Amino acid sequence: MLFAFAGGRGHLEPLVPLARAAEAAGHAVAFAGRPWMASQVEALGFASFAAGSDAGLVPAARPLVAADVEAEMRAVGPGFGRRIARARAKDLLPLCETWRPDLVVCEELDYGAMIAAERLAIPHATVVVCGAGGFVRPAYVAPCVDEVRAAHGLPPDPELAAPGRHRVLTPFPASYRDPAFPLPDDAQAFRTFASTADAERDTRSDATSGRTRCVYFTLGTVFHVESGDLMERVLEGLRDVPAQIVVCVGRERDPSAFGPQPAHVRIERFVPQAQLLPHCDAVISHGGSGSVLGALTHGLPLVLLPIGADQPLNAARCEAIGVGRVLDPLTLTPEHLRETVIRVLEDPVHRNAARQVKSEIAAMPDPDRAVTSLERVASAAR
Repeated sequence: MLFAFAGGRGHLEPLVPLARAAEAAGHAVAFAGRPWMASQVEALGFASFAAGSDAGLVPAARPLVAADVEAEMRAVGPGFGRRIARARAKDLLPLCETWRPDLVVCEELDYGAMIAAERLAIPHATVVVCGAGGFVRPAYVAPCVDEVRAAHGLPPDPELAAPGRHRVLTPFPASYRDPAFPLPDDAQAFRTFASTADAERDTRSDATSGRTRCVYFTLGTVFHVESGDLMERVLEGLRDVPAQIVVCVGRERDPSAFGPQPAHVRIERFVPQAQLLPHCDAVISHGGSGSVLGALTHGLPLVLLPIGADQPLNAARCEAIGVGRVLDPLTLTPEHLRETVIRVLEDPVHRNAARQVKSEIAAMPDPDRAVTSLERVASAAR
């Protein structure tokens, strides 16, 4: 099985539980990402192939601007649908001819991988990475993808049906998906592996336990450098929050550049979510799909600061199902941030809603069930 992803860490991580389960089932597994991601794949213990260009992927410092979700949706076509897909398909075709996978498992924005698989008559499955739905609009994306399809002798796909042609898998619970943008009826859910170390927290009264609470703050692995002074404002607001604070600023930023911090504030470049989230009581994030799913997997309420991409849609969905509060990162003051975090920590409404979603996620099938489904897709194509 060749696992393919066209973006950064948020596009990689939903594939990892499936790849581990596939390996455990005895299958040969490799990943194909853009060159900048190769070291991160290899650090997870997988074989890695590079395909496509790093243009636009490597984080670059940019000022914080107002989120424009309509513009972001329109950009998916020229970006993922044309430029990235063209470069990915060009490199993936010879790779697939040489390595010859029985199945390509790609995240939903890797149109180049889908095109290469279709061109070589290799079945493919797609994994949802934009969990809230509504971000990928066929009217914006299909014309761009069709340009690349035509270059490889494939017919047009005006409805953008190719991603769901063989199998769609999703790590997101049904309640999180906007009902206006349903997945195919035969889409299969799978649960990412979550720690059980936080089970006791769900059954005790947080207000009376006497335990020091913990808050995690992240702007992800890309938007941490596209956020202007947002991190500094959030850090200032967190100085007076009565909790342990863990801040991840990303590999491109130096924790020491933020100056001395109070004893209860710890700044790191990166800490794996799986290690940190079981010890947390709330999460502050940009609303990336990976950070939202991680928080909800552990039943943690959220404070969301959407900056770009599908983050405004994720934030709106979190607000709709009651698991968090949404703040405007452009106008955010340290005082407003502090008040909101304290309210989320003390008010049981968001915490209880998040725990309900956690129970929904816990009831989803393990990745090995999804791998069985993938095996059937590969077998049917023989």
